[in-house]
Amino acid sequence: MSGPGSVAAGALELLAGRGQSLAVAESLTGGLVAGALTAVPGASRVVRGSVTAYATDIKRDVLGVDGALLAACGAVDGEVARQMASGVRRVLGADWGLATTGVAGPDPQDGYPVGTVFVAVRGPDGAGAVRRLALAGDRDRIRQDTIQAVLALLLSELTENTRAKDTEQHGGNGCLQP
Repeated sequence: MSGPGSVAAGALELLAGRGQSLAVAESLTGGLVAGALTAVPGASRVVRGSVTAYATDIKRDVLGVDGALLAACGAVDGEVARQMASGVRRVLGADWGLATTGVAGPDPQDGYPVGTVFVAVRGPDGAGAVRRLALAGDRDRIRQDTIQAVLALLLSELTENTRAKDTEQHGGNGCLQP
């Protein structure tokens, strides 16, 4: 499979076959992941909805991301992405949650350069993964590559990982250092 449409279709087909649902929490992608998913015919069998949590207070107040973590690390962080994915699962009553957070540009944020992105997938029974990406290109390219990456991570979790795992490593304060 190649391209976000075919990856989205493959993931949605697997989820539908399992009778499972999906929700999305997005920051830098601003709804584009949900758009890619809902562009697939029949997506309504699986997709519960999405939260575009562009502002930090929305991440905290709607998705339940730890306020102390946000204060200490900022919004560009692997643990923030993980908590966003977990929060959207809870808020929208889905089996699986996806999340994107990062810096699409044009300026650095929270000490991270443009192109630093974290994507996360959280599923039933603690399944999930977080990936740190270092993307190149302009704002549009970074956002498109983020969509591809989070959908590929979901498909990978659905096809390759049946046991719970979390692949992100954190420092002592919970923040990933730039």
